[in-house]
Order: sequence, then structure tokens, then C-alpha cells
Amino acid sequence: MNDKKATINEIKKLRQVPDEVKVRLKEYGRIKKTILKALEADPKSIPEISAETGLDQEVVTYHLMTMIKFKEVEVDSLDDMDEYYSYRKAEG
Repeated sequence: MNDKKATINEIKKLRQVPDEVKVRLKEYGRIKKTILKALEADPKSIPEISAETGLDQEVVTYHLMTMIKFKEVEVDSLDDMDEYYSYRKAEG
């Protein structure tokens, strides 16, 4: 049994997560929380989220599309001028 644990520990040493990946993951989590917090009160468009959070519109768009893919955010409606969709937190 000790040999098995030793082997597992050696494999863990070889499979270290690079620091760059850890930093990116933390940044993704921070941005995701910021966007979800902006959407708590009411649905918002990408420019509105960008203005409220201080994030670039490209960053907001990328993360919103990712969150839509994983069903964390939903499309709410299209504005009156048919320019921007508004997004809301997914229910459930």
C-alpha cells in the first residue's frame, strides 16, 4: 500500500499546475463574480455591464458568452432600437 501512495505522490509532483494557469483561473473567477454581481439587480446590456464594472466590452462579451454556454447567464431581451441584447442571471 505504501508503494501505491509513493507512486501517487510522484505523479502529483510531475503534474504541477503552472503558475500562469493559476493566475488566469483566479482572474476568470474574479471577472465572473464581478459580472454576475452587476446582473443581480436587473438585466443589463454589454455596454451597461462594461460601464458599471469598468471592464472592457471585449472582456465582458467573452465572459458573458462563456457564462451563457454554461447556463449561468441568459439572454433577457432586445432593446427598443434592436442594437443590444440584455442579459440576466440564469434562474436556478
